[in-house]
Amino acid sequence: MTRRRGGSPPTPRREWAYFFDIDGTLVELEDSAAGAGPDAELQRLIACVCRVAGGAIALISGRSIVDIDRLVPHHRLPAAGQHGIERRDAAGRISRHAVPAQGLHWARGELATAVAQHHGLALEDKGLSLALHYRRAPRLGGYAHSLMRSLAARIGSQYCVQTGKRIVEMKPAGKDKGVAVLEFMQEEPFRGRTPVFVGDDITDEYGFATVNRLRGHSVKVGPGRTVAHWRLRDVGAVRAWLALGTEEAAP
Repeated sequence: MTRRRGGSPPTPRREWAYFFDIDGTLVELEDSAAGAGPDAELQRLIACVCRVAGGAIALISGRSIVDIDRLVPHHRLPAAGQHGIERRDAAGRISRHAVPAQGLHWARGELATAVAQHHGLALEDKGLSLALHYRRAPRLGGYAHSLMRSLAARIGSQYCVQTGKRIVEMKPAGKDKGVAVLEFMQEEPFRGRTPVFVGDDITDEYGFATVNRLRGHSVKVGPGRTVAHWRLRDVGAVRAWLALGTEEAAP
Protein backbone atom coordinates (compact mmCIF):
# COMPACT_ATOMS: atom_id res chain seq x y z
CA MET A 1 0.00 0.00 0.00
CA THR A 2 1.33 3.46 -0.90
CA ARG A 3 1.26 5.98 1.97
CA ARG A 4 1.23 9.74 1.55
CA ARG A 5 3.83 11.16 3.92
CA GLY A 6 2.17 13.96 5.83
CA GLY A 7 -1.44 13.09 4.94
CA SER A 8 -4.18 12.24 7.42
CA PRO A 9 -4.00 8.67 8.78
CA PRO A 10 -6.69 6.10 8.02
CA THR A 11 -9.54 5.66 10.50
CA PRO A 12 -8.47 3.59 13.54
CA ARG A 13 -9.42 -0.10 13.37
CA ARG A 14 -10.10 -2.70 16.04
CA GLU A 15 -7.40 -5.08 14.71
CA TRP A 16 -4.57 -2.57 15.26
CA ALA A 17 -2.07 -2.56 18.13
CA TYR A 18 -1.92 0.99 19.50
CA PHE A 19 1.24 2.61 20.88
CA PHE A 20 1.09 6.19 22.14
CA ASP A 21 3.54 8.76 23.36
CA ILE A 22 1.90 10.95 26.01
CA ASP A 23 3.12 14.56 26.30
CA GLY A 24 2.42 16.52 23.14
CA THR A 25 0.45 13.57 21.76
CA LEU A 26 -2.38 12.64 24.15
CA VAL A 27 -1.99 15.65 26.45
CA GLU A 28 -0.65 19.15 25.90
CA LEU A 29 2.96 19.92 26.80
CA GLU A 30 3.37 21.71 30.13
CA ASP A 31 6.16 24.01 31.32
CA SER A 32 6.69 22.02 34.51
CA ALA A 33 8.85 18.90 34.57
CA ALA A 34 5.94 16.91 36.01
CA GLY A 35 3.84 17.56 32.91
CA ALA A 36 0.06 17.34 32.69
CA GLY A 37 -2.11 15.66 35.28
CA PRO A 38 -5.14 13.34 35.13
CA ASP A 39 -7.70 14.20 32.47
CA ALA A 40 -11.29 12.87 32.55
CA GLU A 41 -11.72 13.10 28.77
CA LEU A 42 -8.49 11.18 28.20
CA GLN A 43 -9.59 8.52 30.71
CA ARG A 44 -12.79 7.92 28.75
CA LEU A 45 -11.01 7.86 25.41
CA ILE A 46 -8.37 5.38 26.55
CA ALA A 47 -11.07 3.14 28.00
CA CYS A 48 -12.88 3.15 24.64
CA VAL A 49 -9.73 2.38 22.63
CA CYS A 50 -8.81 -0.38 25.08
CA ARG A 51 -12.24 -1.98 24.74
CA VAL A 52 -12.37 -1.73 20.95
CA ALA A 53 -8.81 -3.04 20.48
CA GLY A 54 -9.15 -5.89 22.95
CA GLY A 55 -6.57 -4.39 25.29
CA ALA A 56 -3.90 -3.93 22.59
CA ILE A 57 -2.89 -0.44 23.70
CA ALA A 58 0.35 0.66 25.38
CA LEU A 59 1.72 4.01 26.50
CA ILE A 60 5.39 4.53 25.59
CA SER A 61 6.79 7.63 27.22
CA GLY A 62 9.80 9.41 28.60
CA ARG A 63 7.84 9.48 31.85
CA SER A 64 8.41 6.78 34.45
CA ILE A 65 5.74 4.08 34.77
CA VAL A 66 4.78 5.55 38.15
CA ASP A 67 4.16 8.90 36.47
CA ILE A 68 2.26 7.27 33.60
CA ASP A 69 -0.05 5.65 36.15
CA ARG A 70 -0.58 9.04 37.79
CA LEU A 71 -1.87 10.37 34.48
CA VAL A 72 -4.24 7.45 33.87
CA PRO A 73 -5.01 6.29 37.44
CA HIS A 74 -7.97 4.09 36.49
CA HIS A 75 -6.08 1.94 33.98
CA ARG A 76 -2.97 -0.17 34.58
CA LEU A 77 -2.17 -0.30 30.90
CA PRO A 78 0.82 -1.96 29.31
CA ALA A 79 3.47 0.75 29.45
CA ALA A 80 7.09 1.48 28.67
CA GLY A 81 8.61 4.21 30.81
CA GLN A 82 11.81 6.23 30.51
CA HIS A 83 11.93 5.58 26.76
CA GLY A 84 11.67 1.82 27.21
CA ILE A 85 14.16 1.35 30.06
CA GLU A 86 11.31 -0.04 32.17
CA ARG A 87 8.32 -1.92 30.76
CA ARG A 88 5.08 -3.40 32.07
CA ASP A 89 3.44 -6.07 29.93
CA ALA A 90 -0.28 -6.83 29.63
CA ALA A 91 -0.05 -9.30 32.52
CA GLY A 92 1.32 -6.57 34.79
CA ARG A 93 4.89 -7.91 34.94
CA ILE A 94 7.52 -5.15 35.13
CA SER A 95 11.04 -5.51 33.75
CA ARG A 96 13.85 -2.97 34.04
CA HIS A 97 17.03 -2.51 32.05
CA ALA A 98 19.97 -3.33 34.33
CA VAL A 99 22.44 -0.45 34.56
CA PRO A 100 25.31 0.53 36.90
CA ALA A 101 24.05 3.12 39.38
CA GLN A 102 27.32 4.67 40.55
CA GLY A 103 27.89 6.88 37.51
CA LEU A 104 24.30 8.05 37.45
CA HIS A 105 24.49 8.96 41.14
CA TRP A 106 27.52 11.18 40.44
CA ALA A 107 25.79 12.84 37.46
CA ARG A 108 22.71 13.45 39.58
CA GLY A 109 24.76 15.51 42.01
CA GLU A 110 26.42 17.51 39.23
CA LEU A 111 23.07 18.31 37.64
CA ALA A 112 21.52 19.30 40.98
CA THR A 113 24.35 21.80 41.46
CA ALA A 114 23.81 23.23 37.96
CA VAL A 115 20.07 23.62 38.55
CA ALA A 116 20.71 25.46 41.81
CA GLN A 117 22.99 27.90 39.98
CA HIS A 118 20.81 28.54 36.91
CA HIS A 119 17.25 29.79 37.42
CA GLY A 120 14.79 28.20 35.02
CA LEU A 121 16.45 24.80 34.76
CA ALA A 122 14.66 21.82 36.32
CA LEU A 123 16.05 18.37 37.06
CA GLU A 124 13.72 15.40 36.77
CA ASP A 125 15.08 12.26 38.43
CA LYS A 126 13.27 9.25 36.95
CA GLY A 127 15.31 6.68 38.84
CA LEU A 128 17.06 5.03 35.89
CA SER A 129 17.50 8.22 33.87
CA LEU A 130 17.94 11.95 34.44
CA ALA A 131 16.22 14.74 32.52
CA LEU A 132 17.21 18.39 32.42
CA HIS A 133 14.31 20.65 31.41
CA TYR A 134 14.83 24.16 30.08
CA ARG A 135 11.29 25.01 28.93
CA ARG A 136 11.19 27.93 31.36
CA ALA A 137 14.63 29.15 30.25
CA PRO A 138 15.10 28.45 26.52
CA ARG A 139 18.23 30.61 26.51
CA LEU A 140 19.92 27.90 28.60
CA GLY A 141 19.35 25.20 25.99
CA GLY A 142 22.91 25.23 24.70
CA TYR A 143 24.32 25.06 28.22
CA ALA A 144 21.97 22.20 29.19
CA HIS A 145 22.94 20.10 26.16
CA SER A 146 26.66 20.77 26.59
CA LEU A 147 26.55 19.88 30.29
CA MET A 148 24.60 16.65 29.78
CA ARG A 149 26.87 15.47 26.96
CA SER A 150 29.95 16.23 29.04
CA LEU A 151 28.63 14.25 32.01
CA ALA A 152 27.56 11.31 29.83
CA ALA A 153 30.98 11.18 28.20
CA ARG A 154 32.65 10.94 31.60
CA ILE A 155 30.36 8.11 32.72
CA GLY A 156 31.02 6.01 29.63
CA SER A 157 29.25 4.20 26.79
CA GLN A 158 26.70 2.48 29.01
CA TYR A 159 24.77 5.75 29.05
CA CYS A 160 23.68 7.96 26.18
CA VAL A 161 22.10 11.39 25.67
CA GLN A 162 18.53 11.71 24.41
CA THR A 163 17.17 15.07 23.23
CA GLY A 164 13.58 16.28 23.04
CA LYS A 165 11.46 19.41 23.11
CA ARG A 166 13.41 21.73 25.43
CA ILE A 167 14.68 18.74 27.36
CA VAL A 168 17.90 16.72 27.31
CA GLU A 169 18.23 13.39 29.10
CA MET A 170 20.89 10.93 30.18
CA LYS A 171 19.68 7.34 29.97
CA PRO A 172 21.08 3.82 29.68
CA ALA A 173 22.05 2.89 26.13
CA GLY A 174 20.40 0.04 24.27
CA LYS A 175 16.74 0.80 24.87
CA ASP A 176 14.41 3.18 23.01
CA LYS A 177 10.75 3.45 22.05
CA GLY A 178 11.23 1.32 18.94
CA VAL A 179 12.72 -1.51 20.98
CA ALA A 180 9.74 -1.26 23.35
CA VAL A 181 7.33 -1.65 20.42
CA LEU A 182 9.19 -4.78 19.25
CA GLU A 183 9.03 -6.27 22.75
CA PHE A 184 5.29 -5.66 23.02
CA MET A 185 4.64 -7.07 19.54
CA GLN A 186 6.05 -10.43 20.64
CA GLU A 187 3.38 -10.70 23.33
CA GLU A 188 -0.39 -10.98 23.62
CA PRO A 189 -2.63 -9.12 22.94
CA PHE A 190 -0.34 -7.27 20.48
CA ARG A 191 1.06 -10.24 18.56
CA GLY A 192 -0.18 -10.54 14.97
CA ARG A 193 -1.78 -7.08 14.85
CA THR A 194 -0.88 -4.07 12.72
CA PRO A 195 1.21 -1.74 14.92
CA VAL A 196 0.40 1.96 15.09
CA PHE A 197 2.69 4.47 16.79
CA VAL A 198 1.58 8.05 17.49
CA GLY A 199 4.04 10.63 18.81
CA ASP A 200 5.30 14.18 18.48
CA ASP A 201 8.95 14.35 19.52
CA ILE A 202 12.42 13.31 18.39
CA THR A 203 12.34 10.32 20.74
CA ASP A 204 9.27 9.02 18.90
CA GLU A 205 11.19 8.68 15.64
CA TYR A 206 12.50 5.32 16.93
CA GLY A 207 8.91 4.14 17.25
CA PHE A 208 8.01 5.45 13.81
CA ALA A 209 10.96 3.69 12.19
CA THR A 210 10.07 0.42 13.88
CA VAL A 211 6.39 0.35 12.85
CA ASN A 212 7.41 1.37 9.32
CA ARG A 213 9.60 -1.74 9.15
CA LEU A 214 6.67 -3.79 10.47
CA ARG A 215 4.41 -2.31 7.74
CA GLY A 216 2.32 -0.51 10.32
CA HIS A 217 1.14 3.10 10.63
CA SER A 218 3.39 5.87 11.99
CA VAL A 219 1.67 9.14 12.90
CA LYS A 220 3.55 12.36 13.64
CA VAL A 221 1.74 14.96 15.75
CA GLY A 222 2.52 18.56 14.85
CA PRO A 223 5.14 20.07 12.52
CA GLY A 224 8.71 19.04 11.89
CA ARG A 225 10.74 16.59 9.85
CA THR A 226 9.88 12.96 10.43
CA VAL A 227 10.03 9.42 9.06
CA ALA A 228 6.34 8.99 9.97
CA HIS A 229 3.99 8.27 7.08
CA TRP A 230 1.02 10.22 8.44
CA ARG A 231 0.44 13.43 10.35
CA LEU A 232 -2.09 14.92 12.76
CA ARG A 233 -2.09 18.63 13.59
CA ASP A 234 -2.15 18.59 17.41
CA VAL A 235 -3.42 16.86 20.57
CA GLY A 236 -7.00 17.82 19.77
CA ALA A 237 -6.71 16.21 16.33
CA VAL A 238 -5.32 13.00 17.88
CA ARG A 239 -8.23 12.76 20.28
CA ALA A 240 -10.78 13.49 17.54
CA TRP A 241 -9.18 10.83 15.30
CA LEU A 242 -9.34 8.22 18.06
CA ALA A 243 -12.89 9.16 18.97
CA LEU A 244 -13.94 8.70 15.34
CA GLY A 245 -12.39 5.24 15.30
CA THR A 246 -14.10 4.12 18.49
CA GLU A 247 -17.46 5.43 17.27
CA GLU A 248 -17.20 3.56 13.96
CA ALA A 249 -16.11 0.37 15.72
CA ALA A 250 -19.01 0.47 18.18
CA PRO A 251 -21.54 -2.39 17.72
